[in-house]
Amino acid sequence: MASPTVSSDINQSNPSSQVRRELPLMVRRCGAWAVEVSLIVASSLVPFTIGTLANNAIKSVPLNPAVAATSEAIAQTLAIPIRDRNPRVTPLTNLFWSGALIAPIAVAGWQLYLLAKKGQTSPKRWFGVKVVSESGTPPGILRALARESLGRWGIPVGIAYTLWRISGAFPDLVILVGMSGLMLLGDGLATKFDTKRRTGHDRLAGTFVIDAGTLSNNTTNPFMGQDWSDEDAAIAALVLTPEASADGSRGLWAWMRQHPGLTLLIVTILGMTSVLGTFIGTQIYIQSQANLRDFKQRDDKVFLALVNKLSPTSPNGIAERRAAILALGVVQDSRAIPLLADLLGQEENRTLVDSIQQALVSAGPKTLPYLQRLNQALSNDLDSMRYGGNAKERELAAIRQRATQRAIAKIMTVNRGQLNDADLSRTDLSQTASGLAQFTLVLDKGDLSGINLRSANLTNAILPGIRFYGAGEDGRFGTFDDWRADLSGANFEGANLTGAFLNNITMNRTNFLRSTLNKANLSNSILSGANFSSAKLIGADLRQALLQDATFTGADLGSANLSRANLEGARLGQVKAQGAQFPDTNLRKSDWQGADLSGADLSKANLQNANMTSVKLASANLSNTQLQDANFRNADVSLVNFRGANVAGVNFKGAMFVTGKLNRSDQFIQSPSVNSKSGRLQGVDFTDAKNLEASQIAYICLQGGIHPRCPQKN
Repeated sequence: MASPTVSSDINQSNPSSQVRRELPLMVRRCGAWAVEVSLIVASSLVPFTIGTLANNAIKSVPLNPAVAATSEAIAQTLAIPIRDRNPRVTPLTNLFWSGALIAPIAVAGWQLYLLAKKGQTSPKRWFGVKVVSESGTPPGILRALARESLGRWGIPVGIAYTLWRISGAFPDLVILVGMSGLMLLGDGLATKFDTKRRTGHDRLAGTFVIDAGTLSNNTTNPFMGQDWSDEDAAIAALVLTPEASADGSRGLWAWMRQHPGLTLLIVTILGMTSVLGTFIGTQIYIQSQANLRDFKQRDDKVFLALVNKLSPTSPNGIAERRAAILALGVVQDSRAIPLLADLLGQEENRTLVDSIQQALVSAGPKTLPYLQRLNQALSNDLDSMRYGGNAKERELAAIRQRATQRAIAKIMTVNRGQLNDADLSRTDLSQTASGLAQFTLVLDKGDLSGINLRSANLTNAILPGIRFYGAGEDGRFGTFDDWRADLSGANFEGANLTGAFLNNITMNRTNFLRSTLNKANLSNSILSGANFSSAKLIGADLRQALLQDATFTGADLGSANLSRANLEGARLGQVKAQGAQFPDTNLRKSDWQGADLSGADLSKANLQNANMTSVKLASANLSNTQLQDANFRNADVSLVNFRGANVAGVNFKGAMFVTGKLNRSDQFIQSPSVNSKSGRLQGVDFTDAKNLEASQIAYICLQGGIHPRCPQKN
């Protein structure tokens, strides 16, 4: 048999076409697919990367809502946790990230249009393949959409995603990618079981993939009159041979014309069924509405009866009013809670104030928005009364405020772990130590996962073991629906947070002044600008926490773990951090003046331009640390391990490499001798270090350090 040939003018005008024709059709199809995917990915990845690099400047604008909504949708679908749901970015980043959203849509849309109208995307044209319908024409927009969106991606990836969600593989994205790849491979391998060598998505859309060269050789009728011998031509012949089918012309209308009696019967039955269904549905709706009206009238009568009993002129006095108040707390009427909140803001009788508080607690978490607003209003009243108002008014306002605080505290205790959507921002839950309005928030091992306490006041609260981060509805940590509290701007001054779970949450500019956070977990949290001055963080976990510009002045960080945390620009003066862990931590431009870092591990940390003036670093580990231009003036660096550290530009003026203490015979731990070699400076280049004195250089040389003034070895 004669093989199809490509015209000489085509071969001469495009020499690479012959090379492409030598490759099997399946190889060229895979190549075209890979290039198509790469084009779409690159169109998004390139602007996204540029936008990320441009996001290092001042973040002055909110993220584009369209980009934010898309990011959230993707994160929710793939169970990717989002730490900051209201990010701010630079204007340039907004521009490029918006482009990263639009560009792949434009590229994919254009390629889909080419596929529908010409049967070839740009990569398919480059690889010499073409998609056609059974009649040999381009597939058209509907077939192209079905082929690409549903057949190629929708079904294979959808099956993989479903299996991933219902199996134990969720939420591992690597497994999802692997399963999706296997499904796509299975779709492609369907060609081995199809007589016309079609993939699954081609069978679904009714399309065929052929060698584009077979069409260029026969412009009048490329599907008939050819004797194909090679694989590509055989596929084209199978595709393009017209097959008249009598069944193809028979549709529903033809069947109805052939069976008029049966058609009339079916239409009659369907019509009667629809009329009867409409009648029954209407009656059910009318009856349900009548029942709802009866229930509402009954509830109205109960509510009005209770309201009438609240009158100060009630014949039974306080007892009747108290009973009515408690009943309002359990009445299923939307007007009851606002009424109780208003009563609390006006009631002068202390007994009834306590009763209103009890009724609001009985109503549950739905009362929190009303309690929050009343709490804020009373806080403003109390602030204004500091400079005016009589004592009785201040006392009443304080008693009402205590009632709101106690109600909120009891709701937090009773509804443990069920307040993930509660908003208590700017609420005053601070301690009142004396007077009639004494209050201290106590929640031992409480669960406030997902609660909003932005700018709330929790001064001197007792919250040991409290949890602010929990698994969401899927019961898995580290996924999109995790419950993350927002404590940004909150005031925890003097609070007891021993063993608290504060990890993976947002706490920007939160005040922890003089608070107790021993053994607390703050890992992976956002704490930019937070204030930990004089706080106790002994044994706390702050791994990978974001602590830029945070303040730790006078804090106790003994044995705390801050590995891989970001403390750039942090203020850590007078900190006690004996034995603390800082490996791989970003400490650029941090201020440690007068701190005690004895025995701390700062290996591989970045201390460039840090202020280490008068810091105690005895026996600390600074191996492989970046110390360029740091200030170690008057620092105690005795027994410090500097091996592998970069000390270029470091100011060592007055630094003590060896303590001047004399060994005593009764001293259990002997101080090292000036002439003893430890190897802690071995190979460290001090050539560019600043303000080294002769005695310091001599010690450096003795310990194997490098300096131009070290004596040359023979």
